[in-house]
Amino acid sequence: MNDVLEATSPATNLSGPVTCVTKVELRVSCKALLDRDTLNKSDPCVLLMVQTNGQWMELDRTEVIKSNLHPVFAKVFSLDYYFEEVQKLRFEVYDIHGTHSIGTRDDDFLGGVECTLGQIVAQKRMVKPLLLKYGKYAGKSTITVHAEEISGNNGYVELSFRAKKLDDKDLFSKSDPFLEIYRINDDETEQLVHRTEVIKNNLNPVWEPFKVSLISLCSCDEDRKLKCLVWDYDSRGKHDFIGEFYATFREMQAISSGNKVSWDCVNPKYKQKKRNYKNSGVVILTDIKLHKVYSFLDYIMGGCQIHFTVAIDFTASNGDPRNSCSLHYINPYQPNEYLKALIAVGEICQDYDSDKRFSALGFGARIPPNYEVSHDFAINFNPEDDECEEIQGVVEAYQNCLPKIQLYGPTNVSPIINRIAKLAAGDGNIKDASRYHILLILTDGVVTDMADTREAIVRASYQPLSIIIVGVGNADFTDMQILDGDDGVLRSPKGEPVLRDIVQFVPFRDFKTASPAALAKCVLAEVPKQVVEYYSHKAISPFCPITDLPTPILSPVATPTE
Repeated sequence: MNDVLEATSPATNLSGPVTCVTKVELRVSCKALLDRDTLNKSDPCVLLMVQTNGQWMELDRTEVIKSNLHPVFAKVFSLDYYFEEVQKLRFEVYDIHGTHSIGTRDDDFLGGVECTLGQIVAQKRMVKPLLLKYGKYAGKSTITVHAEEISGNNGYVELSFRAKKLDDKDLFSKSDPFLEIYRINDDETEQLVHRTEVIKNNLNPVWEPFKVSLISLCSCDEDRKLKCLVWDYDSRGKHDFIGEFYATFREMQAISSGNKVSWDCVNPKYKQKKRNYKNSGVVILTDIKLHKVYSFLDYIMGGCQIHFTVAIDFTASNGDPRNSCSLHYINPYQPNEYLKALIAVGEICQDYDSDKRFSALGFGARIPPNYEVSHDFAINFNPEDDECEEIQGVVEAYQNCLPKIQLYGPTNVSPIINRIAKLAAGDGNIKDASRYHILLILTDGVVTDMADTREAIVRASYQPLSIIIVGVGNADFTDMQILDGDDGVLRSPKGEPVLRDIVQFVPFRDFKTASPAALAKCVLAEVPKQVVEYYSHKAISPFCPITDLPTPILSPVATPTE
C-alpha cells in the first residue's frame, strides 16, 4: 500500500452504537492552485479546522496528492450536524514537503476559506475562492466542498474488487494499479466515491474490501452510472491510464444470485486505433455485502411527514388573561411562556411537514356558545378543521381564542392524548412510514386525571406518536416526572408497561434564561430515536428508490481499516 493513497476511506464512523445524530460527509476538491515548487507542481493537502470556544483546532486532513494543481481528494470528512448551532469551519490548503508536515513558511500556504457547516449544507455544493493572508486572493484558486447528509449508521455496502491481466505500463517492472470509482450526478458532474490502495508490481491485483454509504455510492439510485478508472501509480503524480468501465449498483447486485460480475477495462484510444483490441484487462467484483441500519434521517428523506399538534392548558390556575400576572397575559412587547414554548418547538417541527398546517387544541375551559367545560376543543372554534396555517396561524388562533373562553378546569389531558392516538392509528393497519405525529402539551400544573393519562399513554405507545409536555409557570411538577419514562418504565393503572418511551417532560423555567433553541433541542432530542423505534418494531422500512436489495446484515460491523 502506498502512503500517499492509503488515507482514502470513503467514510468514517461506520460502526458503533446506533445513533440518531445527523452526520454530514464533506468532500473537497480544488482548482488552479498556486504552484509553489520550483521543479514540480505543488503537493496539496487540505486541513479542516473547527472553531471551539473561539479557538481554531485541526479536526482532520486529506491525503497528499503529488504534483497536482487541480486535486480531487478521496478523503471524506465526517461531522455531526446540529442545525440549531453555528458551526464555524476553516479549510486551509498547504503544499506539503516530506511526510505530512505543515511548513511554517508563507510559501507553503496555498490559501484558505472560512464558512459555517450550515452554509455548506444549505448549498450542498459550495465553491469559494481561496484567500491568502490579509484577505488577498490566491490567484484564481478555488475550493469546492460538496456536502451529503447521512446518518451515523446509514445503509452502506462493502465491495471487494480484483483485476486480472491488466496492461503493463512500466518498462522495467509491472504496473502498480489502483482503482477509482466516480458517481455520475444528475448534472453529469463526477464525484469521487472511493480510491483504492496501490498494489505494487502486480497485473492481477486484489484490492482490500472497502465500505461506502449507499447515498455516497449511488444516491440511493441503483441505476445511476458509476465511472470506474484503473491507473498505474506514479510517485510524481503523473499516473498512467490503464482503462475504464461503467457500472451500476444494480449490476453489482447480480453477484448475490451467484452470477459472475466483471467488466472489460477499456482504453478508448487503444480501442479506436487497434483493430483486434479487446481490453486492457478485466475487473471483477468478488463480493458484495449490504449493511442496513435505518435511521431517523432515512425515514424523513423517504417521505415521512411529521404532523404537529399543540394542546394548550386553559384552566383557571393560569390566572385571568387580562391581568399581567397571568401566564396567558398577552404582552405586546414580549411573548408569554406558552408562546415561547410553542414557537420554539413548532418552528423546528414545521420543517418536516410539507403542508405546514398544524392542529391547535385547548383543554380545561368553558367554550362558546354554551360555555360548557371542554377538555378537547379546537382553538379556532372549527371542529371540522382544527388546523392552522403555519406556526404564526397557531399563535393568532391562540390570541384570538383567549377573549372568547372562560378559564376553568380541571387539568385533564387524557381526552386529547386519546384523540391524537386514534388519529395516528388511522384504520389500525399502518403499512408504511408516511406519517408520524408529535403532540406538544403545554400545561401550568400537574394533570388531574393521572390514572387515565397513564392508560392513554400506554395505548398511544403502540402508535406513531411522540408526546412532549412542557410545564409552564412555577408549579411543583414533581408528580409529572412519572410520565417521563427516563427514571423507569411507565405503566398503566393495571400494570401494563408502555411499548416504548414516548413522553418527554421538561419545566419551562429550566430554560427561562436560555435561548429558545435550547428548549427545542432538549424536548425534541428523543424524537428521532422514538421514530426509529416505532417503525423498527413494526418492521416498516423507509421508502427508498432501491428495490430488491440483498438481505440486510444487522450484525455488529468492524471498524474499517484505513
